[in-house]
Amino acid sequence: MPEGVLLRELHHRVTNGVAFAINLVSAAAIRAEGAEAKGALSDVAELLHGYADVHRALGMPPGDTLIQAATYIRKLGCGMRRAVLDRMNIQLAFATQPLALQPQRCWHLGLIVHELVMHAARHACFDARAGQIRIKLTRTGALVNCVILDNGSRPAREASDRELRIARDIARALGGRIEQGFGAEFTSIVLSFPLTERERGANWSIATRQMRAPRRTRVTASNRQSADVLGGLLSPFHHMDAP
Repeated sequence: MPEGVLLRELHHRVTNGVAFAINLVSAAAIRAEGAEAKGALSDVAELLHGYADVHRALGMPPGDTLIQAATYIRKLGCGMRRAVLDRMNIQLAFATQPLALQPQRCWHLGLIVHELVMHAARHACFDARAGQIRIKLTRTGALVNCVILDNGSRPAREASDRELRIARDIARALGGRIEQGFGAEFTSIVLSFPLTERERGANWSIATRQMRAPRRTRVTASNRQSADVLGGLLSPFHHMDAP
């Protein structure tokens, strides 16, 4: 049996298992006596829903049609927020450009983003600051850059670098690499990889259509997001919002 078929079958079985667990916990919440017990079981059901969203987003896309990577990553981010980040009081935001990728390569990108965001959530030292993680996805010519930024400092990071091994291995499958950078109040992990010939053609067409489209009215200075350490690292002409 082909590897892709086996992966999809495994994904399907895990999806069914999570759905079954959600049904069991939801039924238990209905039967439970007392507000505290009902609330605890409802929280567990909500947590499982979040993990189900992440699992669905991390499934290998079928077919051969190019996928809009920015949309794919945002859906994955919504699942991570629901499952983990909201519970850790960590904000997640995006700065993205349109980017068309082949299905399997978009899937690889999603796997890497998931690893890097969860790595930041586990190991970032936020001190007294509100936790923030931002994903920047851009294309320059035939090169894609995906940057995971957080406002945590360097302590406790060095021992965790071995956990990036899986992400580095997947990056090599994309023909790319991963690099880290540290500052006093931020940490960045950068994934860079080249587009395939097919992807270059598709993204060139997208860029051409955007250049021909009417320009949007410039945002007034009063509506611009206030600057901070992470915001200064993100290109100001990219749209920034939460999923």
